[in-house]
Amino acid sequence: MSTEQQETAGSGEWAEAAGGPGARPAGRWDTRTVQVPGAVLAVTGPTADHSAGLSEALFVHGLGGSSDNWADLMEELAGEVRGEALDLPGFGWSAPPADGNLSVTGHVRAVIGYLESSGRGPVHLFGNSLGGAVAVRLAALRPDLVRSLTLISPALPELPPQRTALPTGLLAVPGATRLIQRIPSGGRSVEQATDGLLDLVYGNAREIPDDRREQAVAEYRRRMALPYALQVLVGSARGIVTAYTERGDQALWRQAERVEVPVLLVYGLRDKLVSYRSAARACAAFRDARLLVLPESGHVAMMEHPQLVARSVREFLREVDGPARG
Repeated sequence: MSTEQQETAGSGEWAEAAGGPGARPAGRWDTRTVQVPGAVLAVTGPTADHSAGLSEALFVHGLGGSSDNWADLMEELAGEVRGEALDLPGFGWSAPPADGNLSVTGHVRAVIGYLESSGRGPVHLFGNSLGGAVAVRLAALRPDLVRSLTLISPALPELPPQRTALPTGLLAVPGATRLIQRIPSGGRSVEQATDGLLDLVYGNAREIPDDRREQAVAEYRRRMALPYALQVLVGSARGIVTAYTERGDQALWRQAERVEVPVLLVYGLRDKLVSYRSAARACAAFRDARLLVLPESGHVAMMEHPQLVARSVREFLREVDGPARG
């Protein structure tokens, strides 16, 4: 089954939904570290048992992101699911993996390790970009851990890629880390570099509130001070490119066809990294798919239009969970 819904979100809705990293209500959310095989992960979730009895959900961010990317959507869904967001190995506040494995499969292994150690599966699994590829592979390999998938601009193989996505793909070129380190900054400040990244992932970066932009600058500065940050970014980008070239049962599109749980697909028409044209193939690949199209969104719809995404997620979860949701 495949249905499509188109919605338009204006700047007013963005202003009303402004919150994001650092804007979670004090006392409701807590970040802790969790030991899993081969990694130590930072996991953010509710501090109290006010969410007891709700369906379990897990949120997985994209390349260069962190659990903060899900702050708005987690807040919108706080009364619907017991949601947790993790930082993939080497990202956010998580340490790099012990074995240095930054492939899609390596990240899948870390997420599986957390779900098994916490006993939280099956969960409603959310993934954005790289996190979407991780979620698809996990659902195909371990269907016992997944109740549904919500994929926001998932990084599934797209050939040829969008021209605006080519610089990201070039991170996977051998020697990219050394090359980047040698390239002069050209006088660009941290603020200018952050603006470039925001322009890449947002449909309209001019609508970002000043406090949100300041938080992004602070996080960029913190990440760039970490000795492993660039290596993790390049290694994970290489992992995505490698996953795009895999064939047979390991091919991501083949694994998408094996996913048995219901899927909600979310695409933005202004996405510069994952083209909307791949939505048609995704709807055909997944056995039970629904499609939400947001004309004003870019690559991170859950950050740009969390209220619209949350509304569709609520409808989707009511359909998946049925009468059990009361």
